[in-house]
Amino acid sequence: MRKKIPKFESEDQERDFWSNRDSTEYVEWGKAKRSSFPNLKPSTRTISVRLPESMLDDLKMLANKKDIPYQSLLKVFLAERIKEEFRSEKG
Repeated sequence: MRKKIPKFESEDQERDFWSNRDSTEYVEWGKAKRSSFPNLKPSTRTISVRLPESMLDDLKMLANKKDIPYQSLLKVFLAERIKEEFRSEKG
């Protein structure tokens, strides 16, 4: 018999709970099924980044050519570069 998972009032409370417990006492992982959450949006955090004005101008021009917001284009560029860095570490 597995322990019952409590109801949490916040993500922080749940994070604290799982950070110092063994999940196998609560979940039978052998019977677990893979789930998909196609509409789940990742949590975001606002940050401040100082860029040279010329770089920001270039980014805005590129974004305008692609008809997307410059901040979205910046996220795409960062995601691609991060993925590239992880690939180069592995191989």
